[in-house]
Amino acid sequence: MTVKDDIRAAHRARRKAMDPAALDAAGEGIARHGMVWAAALPGTDPKTFAVYLGVGKEPPTLPLIKALHGAGHRVLLPVCEDDRQLSWVLWTPATAFHRSRFAPIDEPDGERLDSSVVASADGIFLPATAVDGSGSRIGQGGGYYDRLLERLDGEGTRPPSIAVVFSEEVLPAGTIPAESFDQPVPAALTPDGEVRFSVTGVTEAGEPGSRQ
Repeated sequence: MTVKDDIRAAHRARRKAMDPAALDAAGEGIARHGMVWAAALPGTDPKTFAVYLGVGKEPPTLPLIKALHGAGHRVLLPVCEDDRQLSWVLWTPATAFHRSRFAPIDEPDGERLDSSVVASADGIFLPATAVDGSGSRIGQGGGYYDRLLERLDGEGTRPPSIAVVFSEEVLPAGTIPAESFDQPVPAALTPDGEVRFSVTGVTEAGEPGSRQ
């Protein structure tokens, strides 16, 4: 196993031991602080956000999704496609879900939009199992978001982005080995608030460097 595999396994085991009350409290904190982060971004309301639905013992994001929608924002949720690509569906409270063919996640039903829609979004909430102080992120291992971020960074169109993790999953800088395909993130969203990192090489649309 690699260092990343070890970190991922350890954090998944800790998540598995969390009780429902702790998860509920985490979801409330993520929603509250996520709304603060969203409100601070440049641009006028309503905004558009790419989010994801946390399932099982992942950091709960449904309260955040509902809060963003309730504030009038557009919420895009991902669908895994062939070749580790993502498409996106506009979420509403009436949206139904199905189990993904490619990953252990729930995906929204509805019209699928290609990832170019994310380039014009106002912000991205990214899944992660851990992130360190240099912005290195460990995802679920599928590589979908690394491919998305690589494309957006290559085009210079990545919107402000933030990785959603539990507070204990923000690690000291240099803990997570960075590989050539990894795309750093400038901040983490935890139930206790936003943690910003000093990251180089991240190009974000809107105000470059404003959230680094």
